[in-house]
Amino acid sequence: MTAEERSQRLRSLTDKVVENYRVLGGINRMGEKDLPSQRAVVAILEELQAIIFPGYHGEPVPRDADLGLLVGSRLEVLQRHLAEMIERTLVFCRSQECACKHLWSHEDDGRSVDLGLLSRGLSLEYLECLPAVRSLVDTDVRAAFEGDPAAINTEEIILCYPGVKAITVHRLAHPLYRMGIPLLPRIMTEWAHQQTGVDIHPGADIGPYFFIDHGSGVVIGETTVIGERVKIYQGVTLGALSFPRNPDGSLVKGGKRHPTVEDRATIYANATILGGETVIGARAVVGGGAWITSSVAPGEKVTSVTR
Repeated sequence: MTAEERSQRLRSLTDKVVENYRVLGGINRMGEKDLPSQRAVVAILEELQAIIFPGYHGEPVPRDADLGLLVGSRLEVLQRHLAEMIERTLVFCRSQECACKHLWSHEDDGRSVDLGLLSRGLSLEYLECLPAVRSLVDTDVRAAFEGDPAAINTEEIILCYPGVKAITVHRLAHPLYRMGIPLLPRIMTEWAHQQTGVDIHPGADIGPYFFIDHGSGVVIGETTVIGERVKIYQGVTLGALSFPRNPDGSLVKGGKRHPTVEDRATIYANATILGGETVIGARAVVGGGAWITSSVAPGEKVTSVTR
């Protein structure tokens, strides 16, 4: 192939791609302010984890460090970065039919809300959740140490366990979801999914002392509710049983679609539990590979493949 022939084919391909952009405009984004990228959100996650796990993430913490100065400077940088990401998201959503419109739907003296100012306020509101998030993460680390006989120390758990990493990211993403901030919590948890093989929707409501052993292949849906001291193993799915549709055939959004798992229940590897009305009772045990679409009584042991 000559240089001229190669150039001609590339010009033809360019024309086809540009035409494809015109025809399939729904997956283009041009001429508008950038949305938050995964890279930027992951950088924020690293900053957040440096607050949650000082010394394990971020710069080392000297023994004689002034913690007030250190934490204050980290929070200041974090607040600025997070506010920028929230503002980018809200700028996009302002022009869309998004569920987050309630964040700016009012008017102030006849003028639209300043999304920059709103984003700075939301970032501070979120950061004020971090002490509570850290307390929850501490219970998860302790649950992993107490629940895994192979665990040598908490350092190993924090640095190595994919289940702990996934639930930590979920703990950080969940308050953003509860605040109604779009995109950012999903980017966080989908990154954790890529890293760990554990897929937890940021909307899932998960109590303290939660332990995912091994982790790979776990799926926890948006409306799942999990109580205290629940333990699950690899491959467990807490999913939806069916998806009701509108008259036009589109999926009905919202509603309780995923199971409830009560306190101290244990779910073994590759069990599938489906449906918003399905409740796994307190202290119940679901055996490996079970297929569950109806509730399990408190304290009951289910070992059958189908129920």
